Amino acid sequence: MPSQGVYGRIRKIIEDARGNIVRAVNMEMVIAYWQIGKEIVVEEQLGKSRAVYGKKLLEGLAERLSDDFGKGFDSSNLWNMRKFYQTYPILDALRRELSWTHYRILMRVEKPDARSFYEIECVKNNWSARELERQKGSLLFERLALSKDKKGLLKLARKGQELASYEDMIKDPYVLEFTGLSPQSKLYESKLEQALIDNLSKFLLELGKGFTFVGRQKRISLEGDHFYLDLVFYNTILRCYVIIDLKIGKLVHQDIGQMQMYVNFYDREIKQKDDNPTVGLVLCEDKKDAVVRYTLPKNNKQIFASRYKLYLPTEEELVRELKRERLFLGMEKRNK
Repeated sequence: MPSQGVYGRIRKIIEDARGNIVRAVNMEMVIAYWQIGKEIVVEEQLGKSRAVYGKKLLEGLAERLSDDFGKGFDSSNLWNMRKFYQTYPILDALRRELSWTHYRILMRVEKPDARSFYEIECVKNNWSARELERQKGSLLFERLALSKDKKGLLKLARKGQELASYEDMIKDPYVLEFTGLSPQSKLYESKLEQALIDNLSKFLLELGKGFTFVGRQKRISLEGDHFYLDLVFYNTILRCYVIIDLKIGKLVHQDIGQMQMYVNFYDREIKQKDDNPTVGLVLCEDKKDAVVRYTLPKNNKQIFASRYKLYLPTEEELVRELKRERLFLGMEKRNK
């Protein structure tokens, strides 16, 4: 019998080869669709009336190509290929790691900066098409861009999410539609916590880069009194513990005070020399920004409070949320 070591190495060679074949085939199809799109656009430009000629061209091509090659070449797919070329006119700009399904989603992102961001994040984090769809639908770019100036927005679009400070890893709101919990149902913190644990991989995706799960209901004892921390994570990029406290209903100042105690305990008793100061994040259904602003000291860099949504909001709703939060951040900066 071969040793486990040699078997494992050979198995990896085979799996890597299969993966490379799939990626190579996928890229060839992506290039083919780009070339088809280019041919359609060039031919349209030769037509006298582009709108009428373009429609007839697509219909005629769809009929003949479907007869010759079967499914995949109907008018709607040919229209996508046409749009693909118009959106990505430079062939060398295409990313080999992305599938046609990825690009179909990316083409629906209207803002070039946001589209560039999602492309980079897909490659860096190996997002599936489903994960990309989810992140786009939750307006991840807009939520991360909330506290950025023009220079920061340009960097976000060109390099993707980079964690240089604690503020870089915090979002508001967090979108937790994957829990399957209804906003209308009576909710308990323990139920929300269990739903997050049951969907831990999706919650880690929403939290963002560098997060690893440490534990739930971590107990700390102070002179005979016991306190339980809902969720504890560690961010490997910023090298810090992140304590998450879940709150049903509106945030009150006692919630922030309690989190301050948790953070102080971890900073003094748990974190090691190489760790950076602990971060505390209170996730609540609703909050009044003034309560947060006046409960925390002006130089606060460790305690954060964010709303959560149990459903995927519409773009209009999220935009309203982001505008409100941007106004709050502006007030914070003026008060510093």
